[in-house]
Amino acid sequence: MKNRYKGAWLLITALVMASSCKKFDEININPLAANGDQVQVDYFINNSIIGAQMDPHIAERMFVLYWKTAGRQQMGGGISSGGYNDGWSSDYYDSYMSAWLNAANSAIQVGNEQIAKGTSKLYTNNLIQVARIWRTYLMSELSDNFGPIPINSFQGSNPQFASVKDVYYHLLDELKDASAKLDLTVVNPDDVKKQDPAFQYDYNKWKRYANSMRLRLAMRLSEVDVAKAKATFEEAAGGILLTATDQVFKVDERPGWDALTGVMSREWNDQMMSAAYRNLTFNLGGIETTTQVGADIQAFVKPDNYIGLRLQDHFTMKTNDPFAGYWLDGLPNKIDPRALKAFIIPGDFTNPNFNGYPSWDNNAETTTNTLTDGTAVIKTIDAKYSWNAYTSGDWGVPGSKNNIRAFNGAIPRTSNAFRASTSSRIFFANWETYFLLAEGAMRGWTAPMSAKAAYEAGVKANFEYWGVGAQSTTYLMSTAYNNAGTSVSWDHTVEPPASHAMNYKDGYTNTDGMVQIKYPDNTIYKAGAVKNDLLTKIITQKFIAQTPWLPLETWSDHRRLGLPFFENPAVENPLVNLPNLTSGNFMTNSVKNFPQRLRYPSGLKNSNATGYNQAVGYLGGEDAVLTPLWWAKQQ
Repeated sequence: MKNRYKGAWLLITALVMASSCKKFDEININPLAANGDQVQVDYFINNSIIGAQMDPHIAERMFVLYWKTAGRQQMGGGISSGGYNDGWSSDYYDSYMSAWLNAANSAIQVGNEQIAKGTSKLYTNNLIQVARIWRTYLMSELSDNFGPIPINSFQGSNPQFASVKDVYYHLLDELKDASAKLDLTVVNPDDVKKQDPAFQYDYNKWKRYANSMRLRLAMRLSEVDVAKAKATFEEAAGGILLTATDQVFKVDERPGWDALTGVMSREWNDQMMSAAYRNLTFNLGGIETTTQVGADIQAFVKPDNYIGLRLQDHFTMKTNDPFAGYWLDGLPNKIDPRALKAFIIPGDFTNPNFNGYPSWDNNAETTTNTLTDGTAVIKTIDAKYSWNAYTSGDWGVPGSKNNIRAFNGAIPRTSNAFRASTSSRIFFANWETYFLLAEGAMRGWTAPMSAKAAYEAGVKANFEYWGVGAQSTTYLMSTAYNNAGTSVSWDHTVEPPASHAMNYKDGYTNTDGMVQIKYPDNTIYKAGAVKNDLLTKIITQKFIAQTPWLPLETWSDHRRLGLPFFENPAVENPLVNLPNLTSGNFMTNSVKNFPQRLRYPSGLKNSNATGYNQAVGYLGGEDAVLTPLWWAKQQ
């Protein structure tokens, strides 16, 4: 087995170093490299999946700083304010093209060569189909980041780019054909099973994954190509799907610094809760916080309809975040029970999932900081057992006097369960299948269950993942609105009032007061007139469920639908990379206020000018962060 492993890596190295237009026959004449008959197809697949898990260098840049920020699973600047880093994108693009995709392509080519030569195994054809299914994920990931990509990238050193529409049509065809060619009666030897970090070559699970991927990709077309989306969705929904816990596509992480190290493990990333996540989970489900925290914390739970300290001289007001200007000096009265699992309360140091990163200072374990008048301290705030999150953007003068709003120890941060490299990275979960079925059925497409049943099954599946399944029945009956004006109950579609009364305390004078807090108008979804319809419920639950493992999907849903509600970045001063957003229109959402894609790496233009120009032409706009992809909302 050791020799087989060495042979696979020798061939992969040869493929990466050689021009991709060379044929395998030309490459394999090297006497120092393994030939196509010696190399085992399963090793190529294993290397591709593990590589795409991302080592910490790539993961920090793509998964954390790009996807989690753009998908509003964490607070952060950069891409959320229209920023971009060519180095980050280049590192990812190069790894994708030269290693992950090449390994998947190599599995297919070597497998087909072995079949043609009569040197294949009984299971080789199935391995080819698995590699094709996995390759569709890789290509969808790349396209969802950049847009137009090559479909046949392994056939030439300067491949031809295809439009996003053509890419998606190709991927859907590949999934359909590859899954149909899987022989579910084939059983692999144990040593081969070990080379599949996701399903151990359980072909029934690979087929389920392929069909659920078809649902995902079909739904991506819902706003631009309804006929194709509906036909593909219905065909895939009629097959076996990824619906059980033991069918989840996940890959185990491990400590260290390699491709299996946790994607959220880098200590210097604070990974604070986003304002979007806070707004969507606040009061949602009607579950009292006192039932979710220990006795030592219960006293910090605030009364119902309490918003906190009013500190409008120190917190930006130039955003449509409904809680702008307030600091909650305690915990919400009610909160979605998953929120306190995903993000840990500041000061809850005895919680086994409290994360103290970075290890070289004690900021995470320091909960106090100050507000100033620009020179002197005017107020010290202790964030212990509080629950706050703030928008990105430019905070101007209020931010310059505020030392608490983005302080490491003052804001709930991602649970250590996801930061210690001891979990499993999820690529596709059963709850996503259910939410896709719910959306399809809600649209009137044929599905194996009703929209309500699928929606509730998705919620229950995710509650089970978080270990709070016992609360799902009560939760699903709730008609309480979150900060965005959405409730949980499927049958409760009554729109919220324009605003609701909340109590506060003036943070400067300690005077009690009452204020009408407006439910934000999400103007990029049905002109902001709807906050509690069925689609908003589905995508709200999907967003919460996909946090923290699937940020690219939460970003894609927002690009596709404008859902769920994302607040605008603060604009105390003009944002250079978001010129549409101004101090005069910050209460209005626009597609132009949110990142839509990544720019192509500069190396592509330099090395393949023809391909680059082809890609930009298919993009239908300039190579910019704010240019929407074909399947996304255009305005």
